[in-house]
Amino acid sequence: MAAGDRSPLVRFDQGTLVLEHVPPELIPDGFVFDDRIRQWRGPGNLYHAAVMGLHRAKVPYRDEARAYEALDAQPHRGQRVPRPYQAEAVDAWWSAGRRGVIVLPTGAGKSFVAELCIARANRAVLVVAPTIDLVGQWYDGLKRAFGEPVGILGGGVHEVHAITVSTYDSAYLYMDRYGARFGLVVFDEVHHLPGPAMSSTAQMLIAPFRLGLTATLERPDGAHEDLDALVGPQVYRREITELSGEFLADYRTELIEVHLTDTEREAYEQARAEYRMFVEVNNIRMGGGGWQRFLREAARSAEGRQAFRAWRESRRILQETPGKIAVLAEILREHAGQRVLVFTSDNATVYRISRALLLPSITHQTDVRERRALLDAFTDGSLPVLLTSRVLNEGVDLPSAEVAVVLSGSGTVREHVQRLGRILRKSEGKSAVLYEVVVADSTEQNTSQRRRDHVAYR
Repeated sequence: MAAGDRSPLVRFDQGTLVLEHVPPELIPDGFVFDDRIRQWRGPGNLYHAAVMGLHRAKVPYRDEARAYEALDAQPHRGQRVPRPYQAEAVDAWWSAGRRGVIVLPTGAGKSFVAELCIARANRAVLVVAPTIDLVGQWYDGLKRAFGEPVGILGGGVHEVHAITVSTYDSAYLYMDRYGARFGLVVFDEVHHLPGPAMSSTAQMLIAPFRLGLTATLERPDGAHEDLDALVGPQVYRREITELSGEFLADYRTELIEVHLTDTEREAYEQARAEYRMFVEVNNIRMGGGGWQRFLREAARSAEGRQAFRAWRESRRILQETPGKIAVLAEILREHAGQRVLVFTSDNATVYRISRALLLPSITHQTDVRERRALLDAFTDGSLPVLLTSRVLNEGVDLPSAEVAVVLSGSGTVREHVQRLGRILRKSEGKSAVLYEVVVADSTEQNTSQRRRDHVAYR
């Protein structure tokens, strides 16, 4: 740079952009004047707005922020023809200015859509995923697709290339350093992005091209609306019901009710009454932030702590009733030889059923090598049944899974749709089925109604 050069300058500084000598009328919204350096500073994701403003005004400027290059890599999967909806999704993203969120069901080939977007954008790319398992899947897929070195941030690996895959946690830690190295960022399971910590990752990246992928966009807290600013608007969406049969496996869902014994019923009603009395006396409403208020009130007195224990006891009775194990055993007999995933809401239930029926299980406590061995055995059929709590809700590709059994879970639509998605990968002659087992005349019925509020269950 020549001494005394006063032409506008855009530079990257630890996850932020600094604008020097830029006319005030061309400073984009979101920049603030930094008194420490006497310059304008803003988040990295305003890079596109800053340079386009200067470009449209035909003002010459120096760009010292951009540190990414063209990718110059094309997918090796030349023989793979995109399905019509995949091609539509890529075109919609491109037409929206190469920014936006694509919503496709699990098993619909979102990663292939991303590969097509990466090739078309032709920019150094960072793919961000929520788990190390997903990072591994993306690493393998991108390596096969492009035949180029693929970097990894996460799981003890720190290597950056023009194609790099990172966990959300590692991206949060390192984008102040690498935020200018990528022209395209792909957020897998993009519903994880909103929130103070993770959203700052998107803000530190200057990448003008952004792609979000998910099967379950909407969040109960409404924070998915923040994605418009962080990634872009929803540009394409297809539902399970639109793709089942032709592109996803045909499926059906069955709701099975079990009944408590008289002894169980008496204990359940007593525990619920104790919990409900505390809630009513303290005028706690369970909508919105009611649960958090209950926890705060419960921690302040012996009566509150007893009410919390009563709530836990009522849940334990529903989750541990022998009636559910009997139904599960019958389902496993009916589907002998098929790949079956069994979902619960907690690890204790997983381990109890595992001991009762001598079935393998995976939880967040399972060693990585054991987990890999169990998943491989499930895929090849040597262990056709796997028990889990929530760790297989998303992020694991299990195309051979045919049957899902939900013994317990949350009331969120997202979790239930994710569990259904585990069994929808299409194969010849496959007809998937999801069983939901709930206790009659209990809170599980209301939970079931809430989580089935989705077009896939209508």
